[in-house]
Amino acid sequence: MNAAKRRAIYETLQSLDPHPTTELEYSTPFELLIAVMLSAQATDVSVNKATRKLYPLANTPQALFDLGEEKLSDHIKTIGLYRTKAKNVIATCRILLDLHGGEVPANREALESLPGVGRKTANVVLNTAFGQPTIAVDTHIFRVANRTGLAPGKDVRAVETGLEKFTPPEFRQDAHHWLILHGRYVCKARSPLCWQCAIEPLCEFKPKTRAPDV
Repeated sequence: MNAAKRRAIYETLQSLDPHPTTELEYSTPFELLIAVMLSAQATDVSVNKATRKLYPLANTPQALFDLGEEKLSDHIKTIGLYRTKAKNVIATCRILLDLHGGEVPANREALESLPGVGRKTANVVLNTAFGQPTIAVDTHIFRVANRTGLAPGKDVRAVETGLEKFTPPEFRQDAHHWLILHGRYVCKARSPLCWQCAIEPLCEFKPKTRAPDV
């Protein structure tokens, strides 16, 4: 895919959604960090349902740490892998309190040293909470980047590197959000809605789908 086509894709996505953001509900960097940790292999909808009840009770590292692993597990038990996530969240709270004054660090190395925080989670927090032009690659973005030809890659790191290389600077801050939402609602895994897709003329996916017969 050439540079002009890539730019046109981002311009189209921008025209549809000038100010995209995460669908996770949060009001502080810490709330976002915990929500992203909980969202691994889970839907944003399920995480939001849990945090709407959890955050009014405990939404700081100290409050969550004081809540404890068992009580936290009870609050997030509707989310997949909730026991492991509860353990990691409590351990993360301890580290934030001991090493970072109870604040979420705004650098990758410190974030990735937290239990349960990998590169994707760190990228989301750096981008959404701290305004850094990182691109977090999840399954949706991996699919869209490969299917469209925007930034093909054999693994998520290769796709991330490709997107960082090929995304024009003025679009990098929002690229993650545009691509994840596009993958979630239009360029779906099993049945992409090509006939409803605004970037379909620019997409290099060959077996385009058609609207089902009514």
